[in-house]
Amino acid sequence: MLNKNYVSPKLSFPEGPVLMDNGDFFLVEMGEDAGTISHIDGKTFTCTRVVKTGRPNGLAIDKDGTIWCAESKHPSLLKVTQNGKVEMVLEKCEGEDFRFPNDLAFGPDGMLYMTDSGIRFYDSETNGKLNSDYMTYPYRGKVYCINPKTLEIYKIDDYIKFTNGIALGPDDRLYVNETRTGNIYSYGKVNGRYSNKDKKLFANVLHEGENLSPSRGPDGMKFAASGNLYCVVYGQWDVVVLDRNGKQIKYIPTEGQNPTNLVFGPQGSGDIYVTEVAEGHMEKHHVGEDGMVLYK
Repeated sequence: MLNKNYVSPKLSFPEGPVLMDNGDFFLVEMGEDAGTISHIDGKTFTCTRVVKTGRPNGLAIDKDGTIWCAESKHPSLLKVTQNGKVEMVLEKCEGEDFRFPNDLAFGPDGMLYMTDSGIRFYDSETNGKLNSDYMTYPYRGKVYCINPKTLEIYKIDDYIKFTNGIALGPDDRLYVNETRTGNIYSYGKVNGRYSNKDKKLFANVLHEGENLSPSRGPDGMKFAASGNLYCVVYGQWDVVVLDRNGKQIKYIPTEGQNPTNLVFGPQGSGDIYVTEVAEGHMEKHHVGEDGMVLYK
């Protein structure tokens, strides 16, 4: 019998859940046996694999319903229709190839923001386990801003120790986390563009406890309409909730050790849906608040 919080069938390393206007979900299955963008029916929660891309990671949906995908095996940014037609649109910025496109978020300004973890995926682990030098590896994690209409791209920051989750806040700042340190940073705009010249440490989401992975760190994150930030922490069995000042105010335990990302449910539901790779399911948790509207 499935755990009461599981709402999906067994999935292959799920990540990047996004909610469609009709209540359905898209997510990625990163496992070697899948490598797909998959569709989850919002009523039956049955899963259909839509298209194989390699090792898709983060997803974002634009206001027209187009799926944007950060592809990590063949480092690139993809545009994907809901019926599975794939277009590769970017592979580099300012002459530098992408290394590990990880997560995506649209902002109220209509721009698409992307993290790159700064290491080739297959250089980070051996036989499914992190290499012993994972903490001292010379990461060049980056943050990018992309115009989805013109595909113009610029770099916001560099040399981050495994850039991962990304979200736009209600204060018009851009929030990005660093998995290897547990830090979340925020960026303000300088001359109309987000810049590391206005970079601030917002919070750290690591805490001590039994059975926690030494390689734990923040992964996907989303803002609630209240301004609280919900951050999934891989290897820590939880979602950490932070208030507007970066204070940890709540922990939501997950069923498995390695949650990867989350998405808020339909407006009015007060639910979040969390992907978790150790057990391979999408979980549903009632949190009593809805997600922030990303664009109108």
